[in-house]
Amino acid sequence: MVNIYKPENKTLPLIPLRGISIFPHMVIHFDVGREKSIEALEQSMIDDSLILLCTQINPKVDEPDKNDFYQVGTVAKVKQMLKLPGGSIRVLVEGISRGRIIDVNQEEPYFEVEIEDMIYDPEELEPNQDLEAAMRLVVEDLEEYISLNTKVSSEVLVSISDIDDPGRLADVISSYIFLKQEDNQKILEAFDFYERLEVLHGILQKEIELLKIEDKINQRVKKQINKVQKEYYLKEQLKAIQKELGEEDELSEDIEEYKEKIEKIKMPKEVKEKALKEIDRLTKMSPHSAEVGVIRTYLDWLVELPWNKETKEKVDIKKAREILDEDHYGLEDVKERILEFIAIRKLTNSMKGPILCLVGPPGVGKTSIAKSIARSLNRNFVRMSLGGVRDEAEIRGHRRTYVGSMPGRIISSIKKAGSKNPLFLFDEIDKLSSDFRGDPASALLEVLDPEQNTTFTDHFLDVPFDLSKVFFITTANTTSSIPAPLLDRMEVIRVSGYTDEEKLQISLRYLLPKQMKEHGLKNEQVIISQSAIKSIINYYTREAGVRNLERNIANICRKAAKRVVEENLSTVRINAGNLENYLGSKKYRFDEVEAKNQIGVANGLAWTAVGGETLSIEVTTMKGTGKIQLTGKLGDVMKESAMAGISYIRANSSMLNIEEDFYKEMDIHIHVPEGAIPKDGPSAGITIATAVISALSNTPIYRDLAMTGEITLRGRVLPVGGIKEKVLAAHRMGIKKVLLPNDNGKDLDEIPDRVKKKMEFVLVKRMDEVLKHALVKKEDINEDH
Repeated sequence: MVNIYKPENKTLPLIPLRGISIFPHMVIHFDVGREKSIEALEQSMIDDSLILLCTQINPKVDEPDKNDFYQVGTVAKVKQMLKLPGGSIRVLVEGISRGRIIDVNQEEPYFEVEIEDMIYDPEELEPNQDLEAAMRLVVEDLEEYISLNTKVSSEVLVSISDIDDPGRLADVISSYIFLKQEDNQKILEAFDFYERLEVLHGILQKEIELLKIEDKINQRVKKQINKVQKEYYLKEQLKAIQKELGEEDELSEDIEEYKEKIEKIKMPKEVKEKALKEIDRLTKMSPHSAEVGVIRTYLDWLVELPWNKETKEKVDIKKAREILDEDHYGLEDVKERILEFIAIRKLTNSMKGPILCLVGPPGVGKTSIAKSIARSLNRNFVRMSLGGVRDEAEIRGHRRTYVGSMPGRIISSIKKAGSKNPLFLFDEIDKLSSDFRGDPASALLEVLDPEQNTTFTDHFLDVPFDLSKVFFITTANTTSSIPAPLLDRMEVIRVSGYTDEEKLQISLRYLLPKQMKEHGLKNEQVIISQSAIKSIINYYTREAGVRNLERNIANICRKAAKRVVEENLSTVRINAGNLENYLGSKKYRFDEVEAKNQIGVANGLAWTAVGGETLSIEVTTMKGTGKIQLTGKLGDVMKESAMAGISYIRANSSMLNIEEDFYKEMDIHIHVPEGAIPKDGPSAGITIATAVISALSNTPIYRDLAMTGEITLRGRVLPVGGIKEKVLAAHRMGIKKVLLPNDNGKDLDEIPDRVKKKMEFVLVKRMDEVLKHALVKKEDINEDH
């Protein structure tokens, strides 16, 4: 130990410093604001400008006592004082020597302490090899420290190069480097020069090590990122720090989780390879890269799809029949076809089968039939509505190059189903459209082809998914708007409208109990008679299905529930007589047969998307120049059909007992009532021709007869569609006799027996046969009058 100190006892005022340490030979300024410190400063100026500066142990303490500061500080000389606004003082001091507190003389109004001032004369210091070596080490440490820490100027080395005093060297170096308060105090309390240099060397070595690690982190970060990306840079620094500390990041945990899931799932080999390739890409990426989110989304879809999950199919034809009968009344042909399909499935145990397309007017139960099939086969049910879909990506998905891309609705629905063999319903397939984004109908060709859909490839997944075990069912109101290639892949099952009797039974068995339950009504509280339901069917709904019928029953239940609560009634009875009190006045005029046979008025039959309709076609003639006028918002095909009928009449006028030059002297006006409703199609051809012949020959037409069929110029009667719906409309009107094209005879098998028993059907091949049955005979005219 080298000791050349000549200690002197002094009494000095003391200022506790917060957050800073002052060494001998150091010039520094700081602000004094506390009352005690200002008093101590003023006392110092009165005496000899000397003051003791000690660092507070805890800088947060506002009012320190004698135990709150270190016992070794620096004796300093006050060089300058400057009063600042607010009462505080900025003071410039120069450190002179170390001072060790012997005793605290007073704490108020300022700290006054008795100290041992550690003074020495540098010239008395004898040469010492240990000190020389220690000084060299510390200077070398400083050089390395400055090379790693850009905040310290290299000029510091010049300022210390002439210092021979080891104690002063340590103090000056300590004043230039940035150390913790505890480290500064250790150096301050090291009175022995060698010990002081040794402490400083240890602290510098530790700081140098930390700076090297910081530099290493910075170098790693700089290699990975662009300097301009400030936010990215900070995140990368954090990552590098975590790596240095040995902390695992979140991404590696996710990667392990994906690998475990892929091993558990029995994926096809091609899909597994693709998934592992994406995981490999993920491991090489920065966790904050934009591509990471895309790959994660992709892997989530791959692991969540039911590659090997299936529901066990129960093929029990008796159970299936019970479920279909339980859920639906009527529709015998549809049920039989579905049961045939289920029977074949049981015999062959084959998963492949036809794609069924249920075609029929709205509200007849197409969607609910599909649900019943799913229930009878124990398959999960998923439904996708195609109404208004015009983007091909809805079916096949978007490629992953697009921002926010997702799989198409086929794959999304399969994921939702949770099994690879659900019953998949494409609703409203006839409402598909296309635009500049592609044709969805073309995209469905692969999906609905059992030979191709084993390798259906979604654009997002970019790997094949087997759809061959999916049971596809589609629904449509008409097949006319379904593209031919798509229609060719499906087996069409016609779901025609219900007869009035069937609607009555559906109301009593299904709709009424369902609505009573939904409205919280008991059977004895509301009693709706059969006559009331028949009146709803005839006068308040005009549809092939039962949707509006159910809506009207719900309306009655609401009003009845209100009466039960408001009037405290035990029973509300509704019949045909008081029905208007609940549903208002009748919405539809029930088409009824005219009271008398009329000249120029023929009953035609039409098919619409909501079922069959009767058309009363009227023709009147007047003297004129041979003009033909057609009104009633008729389409081009219907107009052309009328013109073909007129040409037939002109060509056969003599046979029809009509004046040959009628087309020169008579104007003919053909009108189809309900003029606001568009009408089109060739099936009114024979009806228009019969009405014109009746008007020109002044011969009435039987009032209880209706007809449908296309006419040619030669008078042949060609077949038309929608026979069942048309016949049901005629039955509803009260028609007794229906004329049908001969080639439509096969369609009579679809007509319910109870309807066939009440009507007479005549199959005609030519127009003369139509007139034979339609025009009233002379003897009947006399009877009529």
